[in-house]
Amino acid sequence: MTSLPFPGADDASSPTGTAAPAGASLPTFSPLYQQIKALLTQSLQAGEWKPGEMMPSEVELAGRFKVSQGTVRKAIDELAAENLVLRRQGKGTFVATHHEERAHFRFLKLMPDAGVPHHPDNTIIDVRRLRAPPDVAALLDLKSGDAVVYIKRLMSFDGAPTILEELWLPGAIFKGLTAERIDQYKGPMYGLFESEFGTRMIRAAEKLRAVGAGADAAEWLGVAAGTPLLQAERVSFTYGDKAVELRRGLYLTLHHHYQNDLS
Repeated sequence: MTSLPFPGADDASSPTGTAAPAGASLPTFSPLYQQIKALLTQSLQAGEWKPGEMMPSEVELAGRFKVSQGTVRKAIDELAAENLVLRRQGKGTFVATHHEERAHFRFLKLMPDAGVPHHPDNTIIDVRRLRAPPDVAALLDLKSGDAVVYIKRLMSFDGAPTILEELWLPGAIFKGLTAERIDQYKGPMYGLFESEFGTRMIRAAEKLRAVGAGADAAEWLGVAAGTPLLQAERVSFTYGDKAVELRRGLYLTLHHHYQNDLS
């Protein structure tokens, strides 16, 4: 059983109300609900509850941590806002998973100009293990020359090539990932990473810029060299803010647009 580092008032951010001596630096205490959130995140990271599984109720968690149900609810609200858990009305709280339909378009922001978003067809061009180039190593917090898995693929919508992507994954985490395994897997690639390699993408940082199609991209996307493309570079992170994927994509936006909802 996990307990808080101190007992006491449920709405306090400090274990005591004693004033500090003059000139002394005050210690920093996080609000109690954030401490509960941190403990829940540790349990998620440790795999106590697997992706897709239902978590204990708020009442059960409140008893476990010896805090009020309201404190647990506030902690879970933040986890839900960060897409780590999913609330289902009348059913409970579940660990979020990349196998959920709603999660499929969380990281893919290229939307059709007409019609509804749908999944692309994937063509794997290349999968191999190689030594990380310096720029890739820096973004994945690896040593230059560490092993990485390199994936190159073409994504098509309704038969039209639209996205050309290159991915780099830490070789130590993704041992055994092959082109055959990717082809055999019918779900989303992040679902494969989650189910078979125990790695869940929980957030990403992305940079966008406009570029002209080089010869290789032009050939794969079926356009003339120099055609305007949207280039996206994304680093995805798992628990503990650990970088576990670098993805560089070239998007053809003749019939699609990049959509990011801001809140």
